[in-house]
Amino acid sequence: MTEPVNGPLDEPLDEGAWTEPDHAPAPAHDQSGARVWLVPTPVGNLGDITLRALEVLRAADAVACEDTRRTGALLTHLGIRKPLVRLDAHTMNRAPQVLERHPRLAYVSDAGTPGISDPGAELVQAALAADVPVEVLPGPTALVPALVLSGLPAGRFAFEGFLPRAGRDRRERLAAVAAREETSVLYESPHRLHDTLQDLAAACGETRPASVTRELSKRFEETARGTLAELAAHFEGGVRGEIVVVVAGRAPAEAAPSTDFAALAQTLAEAGHSVRDIREQLQRQGLRKNDAYTLALQATGSASDRSTD
Repeated sequence: MTEPVNGPLDEPLDEGAWTEPDHAPAPAHDQSGARVWLVPTPVGNLGDITLRALEVLRAADAVACEDTRRTGALLTHLGIRKPLVRLDAHTMNRAPQVLERHPRLAYVSDAGTPGISDPGAELVQAALAADVPVEVLPGPTALVPALVLSGLPAGRFAFEGFLPRAGRDRRERLAAVAAREETSVLYESPHRLHDTLQDLAAACGETRPASVTRELSKRFEETARGTLAELAAHFEGGVRGEIVVVVAGRAPAEAAPSTDFAALAQTLAEAGHSVRDIREQLQRQGLRKNDAYTLALQATGSASDRSTD
């Protein structure tokens, strides 16, 4: 797609469209003292790197990342040479030592904005605990373009990240997507996409509208739109690339999804949840208050009976 987003380059600017801020922020290299920068990196097209991201990467003492090979290749492409430090889900416990050794630390994830479905959130917590200032740069992310491309309502939405792979937690999250009236946005891996679409169809109904976007901003970018059943069939043969699934919310007039509320209530009761907690969770899944309260009472009573056997 070569059509410019904001009109031709020679189009005159509206004089009121841009004004220099009264207090423009100092460039990154003028900032003193320890700090952590969370730096978004392109999700596909390397041209999506921002000027400020380049400035920060050049100013940092080191760049922490999930994959040093992937980030090293990106920095080489950008003409930047910096020490690389691995900080992923398995090594984030080293964050305090890394912050002490590299006071001005830039952190990047494999792609997109750090802190969303990656260990960047843990680094922020470690920095705040050490009284190290944190700055988050605006920039590329996959969820917003995929949401807009879906054509589904985007005024209110819930970001689910990656669903749990199995078990009660997965069932509860699927039920939440099914009951929610807002649009839901999920990340998924290529080899689990088909199974997730099938699970979503079972939870939400096969005719629920949805979309699947993959390879955003890359050569083979694709957005497929249709019902959950149609999308499951479309991607049955497998797929490659980074994937975002967008699911329409439940229509207000639509009947609550066919969730086994009694089984869910029983599971929550056996996990030690109170009647009130169970009632509230069932309501969030779309069950009416009185029915949720009745099931919560029944479940907590049966769980208590079994515990005394």
